[in-house]
Amino acid sequence: MKRIPNLSSMIVFRLIFSVFFFLSPLILLAQSKTLSTKTDSFLKSLTEDQKGALMFPFDEINRYDWHFVPPNQFQRTGIPIKSLDTLQKDAFSAMLQQFLSEKGYVKTKKIMDLEYILRILEPDSPLRIPENYFISIYGIPGQDEIWGWKFTGHHIALNFTVVGKELTVAPFFFGANPTTVMEGPQKGFRALQAEEDLGFELLNSLDETQKSKAIFKPIENSAIVITNAQFINPKEEVGIAAKEMSVTQKIILESLIATYLADMPEKIAKERKQKIKKEDFDAIRFGWAGATVLGQAHYFRIQGKSFLIEFDNSQNNANHIHTVWRDFNGGDYGLDLIKAHYQQNPHHN
Repeated sequence: MKRIPNLSSMIVFRLIFSVFFFLSPLILLAQSKTLSTKTDSFLKSLTEDQKGALMFPFDEINRYDWHFVPPNQFQRTGIPIKSLDTLQKDAFSAMLQQFLSEKGYVKTKKIMDLEYILRILEPDSPLRIPENYFISIYGIPGQDEIWGWKFTGHHIALNFTVVGKELTVAPFFFGANPTTVMEGPQKGFRALQAEEDLGFELLNSLDETQKSKAIFKPIENSAIVITNAQFINPKEEVGIAAKEMSVTQKIILESLIATYLADMPEKIAKERKQKIKKEDFDAIRFGWAGATVLGQAHYFRIQGKSFLIEFDNSQNNANHIHTVWRDFNGGDYGLDLIKAHYQQNPHHN
């Protein structure tokens, strides 16, 4: 193949670089505008009363309030999906899809759909109300440089913060009841199958010496250790460190972490994965509590320098999952990005 002379190569490279240099800010701006545009479209579909009920100043303290129990056990802010008309629901779905990966969006919808199954299983329970998931928005999307929103209800607590062109997603909670649908048209369905199966795969790949380090106690609690704490610090170091694992075991651990990241937008997932590797992957610890076989109460924890994953399946005869992703060092609620933003833009203080 005839090679392009060096001079021509430099011209071509400079042309490509110039185009990228001038267009890349526009691309980033477009990505940021898409987030606010979808949100603005949803807001425009609402009545003034509805907007008044779900919009708050960004510094409103209830931004940090979230829970995974049914709303009539822990009061939520904002407005529920069940109060929206069809067009408003469509606008909200388009908004939600912009803040999650396709996988994360589908998982969210599937978890919400489990409420219909619970209503059939427990017809007299006042807790089982499908579409009882609440939307709250903080700040003014598209106008404020810093704004956010949360989506909460039974077994879902998703917290989003937008700082300029950056988006953060944490705390990030999913649950499933039942873990496995035991009867009916959806018999066998498991909303959080990958998380649970990969946890067991990693545990069962360990030899006896490794297991003795990984298993740190019999299961005692029937929920995640950190519950719905607004702010957290790293937990005590328990379990086995990744540096003590084989290459194959590390691959399983990485796949398990990636399963959580895959629910987030692709850009965030890639950035978080790179950050975790940079921070020293070998220092990550995997701890296990409870039974070592499916169908009995079990719990696992994955803790790195900047993040914590907890997974618990101990209620309802080990057929009821709670799992959460939390960020340390101000990662939750985008506090680290907000701090950096004000340091770089002191006139915004």
